[in-house]
Amino acid sequence: MKIRDIMTPDTHVIGTSDDLRKAAQMMRTCDVGSLPVHDGEKLVGMLTDRDIVLRAVAEGVTEGRVEQFMSTQIKYCYDDEDADAVARNMAELAVRRLPVVDRDKRLVGMVSLSNLTQTDGKATDEFLQAVAQPH
Repeated sequence: MKIRDIMTPDTHVIGTSDDLRKAAQMMRTCDVGSLPVHDGEKLVGMLTDRDIVLRAVAEGVTEGRVEQFMSTQIKYCYDDEDADAVARNMAELAVRRLPVVDRDKRLVGMVSLSNLTQTDGKATDEFLQAVAQPH
């Protein structure tokens, strides 16, 4: 099974210059814990609820631009990759979600733990065990 067959295609994104509050409100409205960050058509980062808490709120910062708090180390997968291979990779990276890009590196969706439960591969079981480990 290919990632494109199980990913969530309707991905909400936010811009680098958008306000942090807007990002948090978008996460609440869309019921998501992360947002891909774009600069024009390019994927340049990810902003997670954890980024907001640890990099802003914990430091007493309540205002700022998304680019100040986003993670720039972007991990992603391609839409034509095998779902079991992506699940293994996610387990190795210890991440619960990945942006999905096409071969032109345009964002086409997101794949998460809930998407991977739709497969019946052994890698999915390994992934679930790996991300369930305490930090």
